[in-house]
Amino acid sequence: MDISARRATSSEGIGEALGRIPSGLFILTARHEGQRMGMLASWVQQVCFEPPMVSVSIAKGRGILALISESRRFALSQLARGDKSTLRRFASRPDDGEDPFLGVELLPPNGVEDPEAPSLPILAAAVAYLECQVMYHFDVEGDHDLFVAAVRKGAARSGDPYVHIRTTGLKY
Repeated sequence: MDISARRATSSEGIGEALGRIPSGLFILTARHEGQRMGMLASWVQQVCFEPPMVSVSIAKGRGILALISESRRFALSQLARGDKSTLRRFASRPDDGEDPFLGVELLPPNGVEDPEAPSLPILAAAVAYLECQVMYHFDVEGDHDLFVAAVRKGAARSGDPYVHIRTTGLKY
């Protein structure tokens, strides 16, 4: 397929090119002062080996932004390939006050007996999880905010991750 110079700078051409950037699908979770939230996140990327760090981009106006900004922490539960029920559950915005984790099996929280256990909501069905400490929060003057965080805990189990390719990179 020929790519013309005219198309290379058009919104349609840019959108198609951005949409081909593969991304994993994660449930981003946060907890602060007794409130917990979760949302589907696909704009997650490793940014450092040492110390291990990731970035995540979150649309402005999402309720979880306040929890992450206040607690300076979040977790990522990576979805297993084909886990469409969890994807659908967290893809839509929940009603205010509704606990999105009701009926979802979570790993046991961190306690005195096991200090290595997660301290944030982690989905038991995840193929991998990361618990992160926010190091930087950027308002990039666009429609999303960017967080860069150090990975403090993590684990993986067998299974393939859910990978997503969009038809356009200009909308979800």
